[in-house]
Amino acid sequence: MSERYAKNARTLDMYERLREGKSICKAEEAEHFGVDERSIQRDIDDIRAFLAERQQYGDTRQVVFDRRKKGFVMEGQEAAMMTNSEILAVTKILLESRAFSRKEIDDILHKLVNGCVPMQNMKVVCELIANEAFHYVELKHGGCAGEKLWQLGMDIKEHDILKISYQRMDALEEPVERVIEPVAILFAEYYFYLNAYIVERKANGKFERSYDYPAVFRLDRIIDVKEMGEKFSIQYNNRFEEGEFRKRVQFMYPGELMKIQFYFRGVNVEAVLDRLPTARILSQKDGEWLVEAQVYGQGMMMWLLSQGEMIEVVSPVSFREKMVEKLKKMLGNYE
Repeated sequence: MSERYAKNARTLDMYERLREGKSICKAEEAEHFGVDERSIQRDIDDIRAFLAERQQYGDTRQVVFDRRKKGFVMEGQEAAMMTNSEILAVTKILLESRAFSRKEIDDILHKLVNGCVPMQNMKVVCELIANEAFHYVELKHGGCAGEKLWQLGMDIKEHDILKISYQRMDALEEPVERVIEPVAILFAEYYFYLNAYIVERKANGKFERSYDYPAVFRLDRIIDVKEMGEKFSIQYNNRFEEGEFRKRVQFMYPGELMKIQFYFRGVNVEAVLDRLPTARILSQKDGEWLVEAQVYGQGMMMWLLSQGEMIEVVSPVSFREKMVEKLKKMLGNYE
């Protein structure tokens, strides 16, 4: 082994151990490698110089002497790494979402921890998520988002008109076929959804949208996807904006876009404002808030009904009447 190779191997060995959170004692390293302490100091200086060059990329790591450990340690964070709180938060959100199959979530967590967590923190992070990962329960459909998710993303990017075969909520029904213009993929309430405009071919041979608002298809219920070999165009001022749609939809049920007003008579009105990003308080008196929000009606009705006696819809009158009709049917279940 050449002297230069030996030095490089020695330096890399110490660098890896520093990354793992271990301390480096010059005297011990000199004895281990059969060199003097000045050689070890030069190796440490080389590592410091390397890390100093990495600072321009956001790498904050540096090698310092720890008097308590009586050795050199590495402090700071690699630019591509996540902090302890960041990685814990992300893994908890992934596990809580239940969006993936057991195999998918295991693979994702493994890649996330190994690729984004500093080596010295890996053991702690794995211990913190181990129990929840072990008891992870995948959804009943057991499907994998995988390639379908990515392919639909590419179809959205390329503005491909698609024909899909879709299994409706009632599994006893035959799948339906729809020709669509896919515009967005969203995640909510355990599932991935495809937002797409349903289109049909007119006498002039061109596809036209059947409705002004997009339909919502659950990805795991899309059985088959075929490209029609045609593209659709979107004017910039009429483009679909996922963020704006999400502000107004509940439970991924779109329906008619409307402006509603309702009284909230609960304890925490902030929870309402968090749930409905378009909501604003019009007035407040004696523990009663008048709230206005722009929403898609069908899903909004489901949420309002879930709030029980804390909610009273004021307008529009037609929506209030639908609420009353729905409540009467609910009461009928208990008579």
